[in-house]
Amino acid sequence: MDDLFTHAATKSENDPAARMAQLAKELDHHNKLYYQEATPEISDAEYDKLYRELEDLEKAHPELADPNSPTKRVGGAPLDAFESVEHLIPMLSIDDVFELSDEQLEKEPEGTPRETELIAFYKRLQKNLGQEHIPVTVEPKLDGVAVSLVYRNGKLDYAATRGDGKRGDLITENVRTIRSIPLTLTGDAPELLEVRGEIFMPNSAFAKMNEERDEAGLQTFANPRNATAGTLKQLDSREVAKRPLAFLAHGLGAYDGPELATEDAFHSLLDELSISRNHPVWHAKNLDSLLKAVSQLNEERHGYDYATDGAVVKVLSRADREKLGFTSRAPRWAAAYKFLPEQAETLLKDITIQVGRTGVLTPVAELEPVLVSGTTVSRATLHNQDEIDRKDVRIGDHVIIEKAGEIIPAVVKVLTEKRSSDSQPYSLFNAVDGKCPSCHGPISQEEGMVAWRCTNFACPAQAVTGIKQFASRKALDIDGVGTSVAEAVVRDGLVKTPLDLFKLDLLTLTELNLGTKFEPRLFGEKRASKVLESLEAAKSKPLSLWLYAMGIRNIGESAAQEVSRLHEKLTDIPNSELIEALAELPNYTELSVSKRKKENHPLLAELKIDDSFGPVAAASLRDFFKSEAGQDVIGKLHSLGINPASDNYMPKPAEADTSDMPLVGKTFVITGTLSRPRPDFKKQIESLGGKVSGSVSKNTDYLLAGEKAGSKAEKAEALGVTVLSEEAFNVLISA
Repeated sequence: MDDLFTHAATKSENDPAARMAQLAKELDHHNKLYYQEATPEISDAEYDKLYRELEDLEKAHPELADPNSPTKRVGGAPLDAFESVEHLIPMLSIDDVFELSDEQLEKEPEGTPRETELIAFYKRLQKNLGQEHIPVTVEPKLDGVAVSLVYRNGKLDYAATRGDGKRGDLITENVRTIRSIPLTLTGDAPELLEVRGEIFMPNSAFAKMNEERDEAGLQTFANPRNATAGTLKQLDSREVAKRPLAFLAHGLGAYDGPELATEDAFHSLLDELSISRNHPVWHAKNLDSLLKAVSQLNEERHGYDYATDGAVVKVLSRADREKLGFTSRAPRWAAAYKFLPEQAETLLKDITIQVGRTGVLTPVAELEPVLVSGTTVSRATLHNQDEIDRKDVRIGDHVIIEKAGEIIPAVVKVLTEKRSSDSQPYSLFNAVDGKCPSCHGPISQEEGMVAWRCTNFACPAQAVTGIKQFASRKALDIDGVGTSVAEAVVRDGLVKTPLDLFKLDLLTLTELNLGTKFEPRLFGEKRASKVLESLEAAKSKPLSLWLYAMGIRNIGESAAQEVSRLHEKLTDIPNSELIEALAELPNYTELSVSKRKKENHPLLAELKIDDSFGPVAAASLRDFFKSEAGQDVIGKLHSLGINPASDNYMPKPAEADTSDMPLVGKTFVITGTLSRPRPDFKKQIESLGGKVSGSVSKNTDYLLAGEKAGSKAEKAEALGVTVLSEEAFNVLISA
């Protein structure tokens, strides 16, 4: 096999269209191996190199770009709204038949089987076809969102939702981001092929996404189907690309190709074209084998990595299907047998609080162990206080448990009729006495967020996240301490808080294992020495960087700079009168910070405090340093001989000599590609007395714009903000 990158430049120059086609083919091949077969042939770096080459060629030759290029997987510009399209063939639903519940069986004659409705369906097939043995297929009923994929000459033409069965929404841009859907078919593709199937979230990916949302304090999704449906409604395909969606085909719509006599022939076509299909598939020749297949599916389904709530039964022969025909809404040759949701009653003995890696406090129901969906459940997440309030969950309640989407144990409802008369509503804040269970630091609930969060950067429960923030380039820039090192030192019990990094020695760091017990990968003396050098340098870093490194809620880079301007050293902050005064002000919305401060406190007006440091940020800072956890941080820093000092101390600008600081009182925003990294310009502006913000507003004085300035430049022009080129900026600061 030729080197993947041999003669790439020559091919691109001589025939960019051919090279683009070749790259797209290779990337599609590797996508299939990685996402569908889990057998990658090349490394991520090699894949990225191919991807970037294609991306560069498409930018250089936009007229040659294919709408089904692998580069479209990341999404494009947001749509204003979805257009609709008429289905080539009506997209009908399948009639449901249900497994009978205990309550229903009590009303039926003794001996009535739970599968009564499924048996009745098969007997209708026997009657209408006039034969006793009718071969059928049985496959899992996917609990996703039904879609239609239309391919013409082997390329995806468009994708649409079911809609009302006659017309659906065009979701092509969103579907192009789903890597398990081929944009170009392999093999001998028919001229027209409409594949129908389900878009869904795999259970493992859904659980991970919900865990991450929980950690971020965001609302979690109730089940994979809700998450999938909500994602596909996004008008911004770039957001869709971030969600873990997958696709499995299960039906045929419009088709122009060789005859497909049976469902098996259709499955063979899908395999030949590398279109992922629903599986496993059972074959049943009579009623008895049908019931056995459905029973086996019901037993096995809990091990699948997708949500399924039933079995789809289809007549195997397409000739027989034509004889059976359709009703006005569904085919007579298929049915969806819905299993009963598995629930169980149990006792909620207690509610415990877990502290996640980002400091989010998650309530967990501690249950009397009970069997649900084949596993014993003794714990169930309650997500947050809002969820507890909505369901009115209390300690001591009898509750109904169900695996939401067959994955996560959840409290479905409370049996209030069994509730004790002395039960009390549950308050997370009161249960932990307003303190983090892990470190006893303060907790807060940000406006607009549902989660309570520990605000102590030294909390052991969030050690890895805290270390990453502490060592990041924008913070103390500790060379060599990234995710893998943070995880390793916490895993080995060497570090419980970011400040423990200063206790590490050369030998310990040198022998730090970044690999596994069986495949060790030592950190090494050279890298260990760099870490220790960076840690020594961090001790003298300015106050603003230390404040940002601590990751205190609501204290970002700009706020840290402002606090540093107002305080000479870190130990001045815990008893700062001005922070106390600012924290006590109302949280304003319409009036500017400066105007509100002038009305309420003369000292604050004199200090000319920037909008980036308002009452909410001040309250976060005050509460942290007055807490037991904050005092502990001050104590540890003192023992290390560290008391960060300000490098921009100027509490009363009117009294300061700013003759050599031409940008005092000016707010900048930086965007686009410049001759130096943006952080360099930020430091330069701040050293001259200016401030740098992340977004353009009416309070922005200048936008420093390089090439490809984008939307920030447009907004600046609309607001009348002065836009500076790099050349104009240099003239401004030298004037």
